[in-house]
Amino acid sequence: MNNKEIKILGIHKPVIAVIHVQALPGTPAYSGKSNHVIEKSLEEAILYQKAGADVLMIENMHDRPYLKRKIGPEITAMMTAIGQTIKKEINLHCGIQVLAGANKEAVAAAKAANLDFVRAEGFVFAHIGDEGFFDSDAGELLRYRKMIDAEDVLIFTDIKKKHSAHAITNDVNLIETARIAEFFMSDGVIVTGSLTGMAANQQDVESVKRTTNLPVLIGSGITIENIENYVNKSDGFIIGSHFKKEGLWSNPIEFERVQRFMEKMGSLKMQNVE
Repeated sequence: MNNKEIKILGIHKPVIAVIHVQALPGTPAYSGKSNHVIEKSLEEAILYQKAGADVLMIENMHDRPYLKRKIGPEITAMMTAIGQTIKKEINLHCGIQVLAGANKEAVAAAKAANLDFVRAEGFVFAHIGDEGFFDSDAGELLRYRKMIDAEDVLIFTDIKKKHSAHAITNDVNLIETARIAEFFMSDGVIVTGSLTGMAANQQDVESVKRTTNLPVLIGSGITIENIENYVNKSDGFIIGSHFKKEGLWSNPIEFERVQRFMEKMGSLKMQNVE
């Protein structure tokens, strides 16, 4: 049983603030201004840093509808450029997720941009996502990371991920999924609710924390109102929607919401230092 708190990127219970980059070239909502996309991402990174966020993560959330696993080189190139720009200007750790399930491309971009981690979906077991059937890619992904000399890029993996149907693995519960993710050499597991902005089940988080020796992150639904329920149950928090105006992922970041959350998080951390 693992009740030990594990630092992530050397940080005690980091808040990983998500930058939902604007729609990228070739996607339906692309504005036709790639420089603006990069500048807007940097602007949000600066805002998060000023508000006190611990870590950043870039994600191509506005590229809907998403392609399954295979994306164009223009997406990888733009995510790399965004990551490089942020790392050059911002003194924070930064990670990346490339939707949907484009984990190899995320690792490649992270390597090129000197990013610190990727968020990977479909790492172990199969599931049905919005985009269709996802087979697991742990073996292929870790071999690719080794091949391009990117083993310093951590791979944090969703288990029983949100926006997905898991009927085909209904006899494999969350605990067993976490165990296999650890056996397959994940660097950390992410527990979520069933949808973007939906909180994870507290008992699920506690059970995964007891089961695995990996860091356990919560990947959806954390708010200033419920953080006290989770701060002692996990090792890190990936937050996007709550930091936006009215808590909607597609809205602009609201500086005061981030600042208030980080102030409360700092207080909670102080109360829980052993």
